Amino acid sequence: MSKKSTSIPKNQERVRDHGFDNYMEIEKKIRKVLKFQDLILTQPHQCMPVSRLDFIARRNGFKKDEAGKFVLKLPKIFEIYEHPVQRILYLRFTRNALLQIEQENNAINAQIPDVVIRLRKLLMLSNTGRLHLEHLRIARRDFGFPDDFEYSVVLKNPQYFRLFDAKDSMSKYIELVERDPKLSVCAVDKVRENEYRKKGIDEEDMRFSFVVNFPPGFKIGKYFKIAMWKWQRLPYWSPYEDVSGHDMRSLEAQNRMEKRAVAMIHEILSLTVEKKITLERIAHFRAAMDLPKKLKDFLLQYQGIFYISTRGNQGKLHTLFLREAYRKGELIEPNDVYLARRKLAELILVSPRKASLGKELVSCTRRWDDERRSHKEQINDSGNVRAHRVSEQELDSESDSDAESGFSDEDGGDSHVRDTQAAR
Repeated sequence: MSKKSTSIPKNQERVRDHGFDNYMEIEKKIRKVLKFQDLILTQPHQCMPVSRLDFIARRNGFKKDEAGKFVLKLPKIFEIYEHPVQRILYLRFTRNALLQIEQENNAINAQIPDVVIRLRKLLMLSNTGRLHLEHLRIARRDFGFPDDFEYSVVLKNPQYFRLFDAKDSMSKYIELVERDPKLSVCAVDKVRENEYRKKGIDEEDMRFSFVVNFPPGFKIGKYFKIAMWKWQRLPYWSPYEDVSGHDMRSLEAQNRMEKRAVAMIHEILSLTVEKKITLERIAHFRAAMDLPKKLKDFLLQYQGIFYISTRGNQGKLHTLFLREAYRKGELIEPNDVYLARRKLAELILVSPRKASLGKELVSCTRRWDDERRSHKEQINDSGNVRAHRVSEQELDSESDSDAESGFSDEDGGDSHVRDTQAAR
């Protein structure tokens, strides 16, 4: 049996999916906001002088004058105000932005039990049951870990984790105390079970298959269909299974390990909050999880399962999406952390033009209300002119109107005198 009969053709060109690329356009702005979050919220009173903005931002990866331009483009996120005493301009987050940041932190803290399970599963995917602490810290936002997960998750659960320093280096490692067979069920196994119950597909066809959804414009030839059908039926070892005792010299074993790598990356993405992560962060786990060296070329063979987006950070980062988890650019099964981040994204999408237009509409509405209120007051004043004292300007305008109607103050005064004498 030749290798082409059971493997997907290699050297495929990447087909763009605009739904995921548009998602990354927003994510690009969110990453910059996160940099400002680290800058501003760590300052006293959670604000910083505008004069120091460019200097501090350039030390954190921004170009010259880029930070100031970016802040002005997001009026719903950032607020510039004048200090009442110092009389200098300061930068801070708006109330709505702080509310969404707090909501995300509360959602992360509320799911600490899920974070513990997520970290245990990640360590079980490792061959040695241990991972670099720094690698997990870099990817903590992707997996929904709190910023202090070393203390709030690892050290507070000694029954599951052990933190130690490596002897040959200064690196810290997190090690799993004991494997739990109940956690060795992959997310793709649950998907297969749901697909089998809904569609009633043959068990042999579903046993080792993955959900495949190719991007629009992807060309599927006859031989590609045959290779895909054979690959879907190819058995493989579970990512949680120890494969150290297997002989990897045969072609069948290599094909199984290749499909196991697909299942491994699928499981890593399933453990993330938004079912996405950068390839650069997955590469940190390459040695510990038996992943291929040329990760990008490897994943391009399976564009129906994964999508690689180069949008964001000027193409220097490659974000990997799990296609089956999304529909029309939105997560099919959202969680509280994802929803909080989407609300922050909604504030980012408000352009300065719309924000200024909203302020103009508010001011116009107030002006219209003032004009209506003053008009009503003028009507009331003119109706009660005999009962109230009015200003000289109002008296002039009223005398003109009275002259046209044949009525004057003198006539009114004489009639008042005659009525008084008659009453006497």
